[in-house]
Amino acid sequence: MYRIGVDLGGTNIAVGIIDENNKIVARASRKTKAPRAAELIFDDMADAIKEAMDQIYITNADVLSIGVGTPGSVNKGEELIEFANNLAFNNVPAYKLLRERTGFDKVYFDNDANCAALGEAIAGCGQGVKNFVMVTLGTGVGSGIIVNGKLVTGMNYAAGEMGHMVIQFGGLQCNCGRRGCWEKYSSATALIAQTKDAMRANFNSLMWELVENDINRVSGRTAFEAMRKGDATAQAVVNQYVAYLACGVGNIINTFQPDMVCVGGGIGNERENLLAPTRKLIISERYTIHSKKQTQLVSAVLGNDAGIIGAALLDE
Repeated sequence: MYRIGVDLGGTNIAVGIIDENNKIVARASRKTKAPRAAELIFDDMADAIKEAMDQIYITNADVLSIGVGTPGSVNKGEELIEFANNLAFNNVPAYKLLRERTGFDKVYFDNDANCAALGEAIAGCGQGVKNFVMVTLGTGVGSGIIVNGKLVTGMNYAAGEMGHMVIQFGGLQCNCGRRGCWEKYSSATALIAQTKDAMRANFNSLMWELVENDINRVSGRTAFEAMRKGDATAQAVVNQYVAYLACGVGNIINTFQPDMVCVGGGIGNERENLLAPTRKLIISERYTIHSKKQTQLVSAVLGNDAGIIGAALLDE
């Protein structure tokens, strides 16, 4: 039997079919073209699902369920995507729309960061781990929390937003309405802003050469690339970014004491260039500094497939 996973993003709808070994055996995709009517987006989602099924000649009878990872918040009790700002979704009857278009009864939805965490926990770096947290460093800071093998979703299915814990009281204004959220300091967006500020303060930095003197070309990789070439300004940017990351990860460790924290997303692709110095800072900030067992800090391994696999593995 197979399961179908859908990663519904602001740019693309990515569909994957997984087998009993949690391996993707067929794929299809469509452009999301958001914002537009939810009905049209679900029309394209259903088309992509059908295309993927046709690739391996399967029918509905061969599929156990469909799971969808979506930005924003999902109300599982009322079967709604309550809010997803980059899709312009407000109280969308997502379960009903998907059932009508695919003929499947068993359809599941969850936040995309939760799906990525589930995918990594079951089929990626966290295999065999019971207590697991994934942090995704992208446009924002996403996270998913798994305790005793189950996603932690809370009373309103919106738990796990570690990107919106405050690490700097009264700090930078966040889109969520709070100030000083971890997301404003440790996302790729934040790193780009930090890099630009450092470049404006030092026009001799190698980072200017890397972006051909066009500050609009700065990316989350710029400071790391210049650091590897020996640029002191870039090294200072990376050091500060690592300190912010370590603060948040330390909070996660002290709060949940997970077996493992996994870091993914665009900045997570720096792997040990990012995680090695982060571990050094966390050592002195762990409440359990004298314990024999310590949380592992590791890199994600599934890349963009984590969300698809995790969505496919959703159940009640």
